[in-house]
Amino acid sequence: MSRSTAIAASIQTNPAFVRQIMMKLRKAKLISSVTGHAKPILAKLPERITLFDIYKAVEGDKPLLHLDTHTNPECGVGVNIQFALHDYYQEVQEAAEKRMKEINLQDIIDSYYQKAKGLDKI
Repeated sequence: MSRSTAIAASIQTNPAFVRQIMMKLRKAKLISSVTGHAKPILAKLPERITLFDIYKAVEGDKPLLHLDTHTNPECGVGVNIQFALHDYYQEVQEAAEKRMKEINLQDIIDSYYQKAKGLDKI
C-alpha cells in the first residue's frame, strides 16, 4: 500500500487528494520528497513551520470565509448583506492569520502527544 493510500484511508479521502496536498506542501518547500518515493520529510524544523505557512501552501489566497458571488443583483437584501459582511470577514481573516503565525508545527506535535498521552489513561 502506498503512503498516500495509507494516509487517505486514515483520513477517509482519496489518495489523489493526499498527493495533491503533498505537492502543494512540497512546492512551498515545507516538505521534501523524491518523485516515486512516498516518504516525504519536513524541509524545515517543525518549530520553523507555522500554521500560517501550511494554510498558505494548501489554500493559497483563498480566504477562510468568502462572500456569496452568486447573489441575484436584483435582490437588495442579498447584495447589501454581502457589503455588510465584507469588513467583518476581513477582520476575521486578519485575526485568524495573525494567530496562525503564532502557532508552529512543533506546538501542534506537542499538543498531539499530550492529548494522546491522556487517552492512554482512559
